Amino acid sequence: MFLYKNKIVVTGGSGRFGSQLKKVKNRFNLIYPNKSQLNILNYNKIKKYLKKHKPKYLIHLAGLSRPMKIHEKLVNKSIDLNIIGTANVTKACWELGIKLIYFSTCYIYPGFRGSYKETDALLPSNKYAWSKLGGESAVQLYDNSLILRVCMTEKPFVHKKAFYDFTTNFIFHEDVIKFLFKLIKKKGIINIGGKTQTVYNFAKKYNNKIKKISAKKLLGSKYPLNPSMSIEKLKKILG
Repeated sequence: MFLYKNKIVVTGGSGRFGSQLKKVKNRFNLIYPNKSQLNILNYNKIKKYLKKHKPKYLIHLAGLSRPMKIHEKLVNKSIDLNIIGTANVTKACWELGIKLIYFSTCYIYPGFRGSYKETDALLPSNKYAWSKLGGESAVQLYDNSLILRVCMTEKPFVHKKAFYDFTTNFIFHEDVIKFLFKLIKKKGIINIGGKTQTVYNFAKKYNNKIKKISAKKLLGSKYPLNPSMSIEKLKKILG
């Protein structure tokens, strides 16, 4: 099948990251189907849409994310959108020879010691992360794919309080976009994040009025508080 050189289909284009992606101009031709055009729970509809548009790449953003507690309450929806939906997209890309880029999360790492590499063992700390790992399992079966384990947030930081005892690699959506098109031809797994620091220290740079809050008190003493990732592989690729 002939695939257009720079055409990219993006699922979940109406989400937070997708909305930022739409603002960026680049050499790629990005197409954003709505749910009625490409429903990730309808395999035949996915395949029909991709056959019609013949993209070279598919960036898979569609799914269920925040608030994370929703995955505790709506387990069926979490499974459908993040696991089954991703499996459907993966199967269609495999059948049609389309490169798949899947957005995963840093929360699939155990979260106890930080600085996790792409090759380290995985142990999700919540149901949201388990659902994203379920999606990863399907994508891992497809060789022509790229999994991005991302730790990103909106700009400006949306919360009035931030954890002073939770360490991570937050990076803003627009900064992830700067990397995305430099990585699109890569395969395998790449961690994407910023400087390792507490959420409070990250947020304070942009809002000096932000208040401190304890993750340990809110989430419990046994909750893993350091899912930060090593981004050495990313740095090496970007030079």
